[in-house]
Parts: sequence; structure tokens; C-alpha cells
Amino acid sequence: MGSAASHWVRWHDDYDQPGSFLAQRLRLVTGHVAAAIAARPAGPVRLVSMCAGQGRDVAGALDGHPRRGDVVGRLVELDPANVADARERLAGSGLEVVEGDAGTAAAYAGFLPADVLLVCGVFGNVSERDIRRTVSALPGMCLPGARVIWTRHRRSGDLTPTIRAWFAEAGFREVAFDAPEHMEIGVGVHELAEPLFTFV
Repeated sequence: MGSAASHWVRWHDDYDQPGSFLAQRLRLVTGHVAAAIAARPAGPVRLVSMCAGQGRDVAGALDGHPRRGDVVGRLVELDPANVADARERLAGSGLEVVEGDAGTAAAYAGFLPADVLLVCGVFGNVSERDIRRTVSALPGMCLPGARVIWTRHRRSGDLTPTIRAWFAEAGFREVAFDAPEHMEIGVGVHELAEPLFTFV
């Protein structure tokens, strides 16, 4: 990338380096996204991605997927160069990429509740308070049985055990949590197991 490229554009460069941290994370995430799509009932699968970057995790999951044609939804990304890249990668799919603030509910209008929701690259860049608020809000963004795929680094003060507990408190069942010893990253998959409330 040229010198004018933003930090968030240059951040993606390591995806193209085999064996890099981001390339390894990408393989984990795309595998979980593909599995989440396959697990949904027949018919349209609504996918939403927060802070979607260049859309590589979604594009990789759809590549060759037998249900590619079922997937519709929205990717939200703030950086205009990343938005343009993601639109090119996902051209011809049922997904739209919009330039906007993923931290606002308006960014997802018309595309919620979702079957598959990606919160990748978010929890490592916001406050602990905002992580908890986001997890608490996710049930209202998901259909019953929907899966949320999320990532967070596991460096000193590893917060991933706490985040997993917050998902449980919010009514999610843990499907998977990948934490390879050679990587300072956690990739979680949680499925919405409980309704927002039950009349008693």
C-alpha cells in the first residue's frame, strides 16, 4: 500500500503473508463462518459483519460454499478504501458493503435479526465496558439459533475467559473457542440458546 493508505488498510497486508498471525486467524474465522452458514435451516441466511474491514473472512467462507447463493446481508466498515476492497471481493454475492459506523444500530437497519453475526477485530479495539455492552446487546440482533463469531487477543490480562462468561450470561451457548498455543488470539463461536425473556 502507498504511504497515503490508512492504518486500517495497511493492517490487512499481513493477510497475504502465509504463516502470519492474520493469515492463521483468517483460516479459523472463515472455517467457523462457513460452518455457521451450513448449520442454518434451508432458505436465506442473513449475515451481518461489524467492522468488516476488507471482507476477507466472509469472502473466504463463501468461496465454493454450497449455500453461497442463500447468503444475504450487510457488512459495515468505516474506512472507504477497505469498503471499496470488500465490495470488489463480494461482487456478485447477496451481500452489500456499506461505509458507516458499526457502533450505531442504524448501520444495520433492515438486516437484523441475523442468522450469522461477525464481531471480528472489534473486542481488541474497544474498552472492556463497551465489550460487555456489545455482548449484552447481541441477543436482540440475532435470530434463535444464530451464531456469533468473535475474536480477541489473549495478551497479558487475557479477557477472553470473561468475555465467554458474558456470552453465557446473555443466553448464548458456546459452540467453539479456538486458542492455539502458538497464537495470542482467541476465536469464539456462540449460539443464541435463550429468548430475550420468558413470561412466567
